[in-house]
Amino acid sequence: MLPARAIATVAAGVAFALALLAPISGHSSGEAAPIYLSKVPAGYRDWKLVSVAHEGGTLNDIRAILGNEKAIKAFRESKLPFPEGTVISRIAWDYVPSEENNKAFAEFAKSVGQSPPAPHSFVAGQPKNGVQFMVKDSKKYAATGGWGFAQFDDGKPAEEKVMKACFPCHQLIKARDDVFTRYSP
Repeated sequence: MLPARAIATVAAGVAFALALLAPISGHSSGEAAPIYLSKVPAGYRDWKLVSVAHEGGTLNDIRAILGNEKAIKAFRESKLPFPEGTVISRIAWDYVPSEENNKAFAEFAKSVGQSPPAPHSFVAGQPKNGVQFMVKDSKKYAATGGWGFAQFDDGKPAEEKVMKACFPCHQLIKARDDVFTRYSP
């Protein structure tokens, strides 16, 4: 049987080791932090525009990238890494031709003696792939580069397997703190 002093010393050592390991997991409880959010951030549709993008290939969409105040300040000041509390949102739509706009452009071309242009005006169609978010919390999301990822389809969180695909792609752009978008002044 070990003396009480030896047991206390071993217990203190184990407690110290657990205290050191807890921050690695992202939670003091030792559980891995989820890589996705469970609620849509309030008021995100009123955030400022960071940029717009057209993604080709299988995505084939147009998208607006929005940011909360911390995100906008960091983008404007080219501050990397992004500060804690930064939230970036992506809203996407199908990329569809505008028949109305293309008809107007064709009529104008005729009126000035030019050949009608090929359809070239495109607008947002149906919403696509829900709304996505990145939230900077270096402690909670340490395992995913300090970012938590989320996608909400009809207001409900996407499956975890969808979110697990985010970080492997984003981590390929470490030079910009895992963020694809660049600020468009």
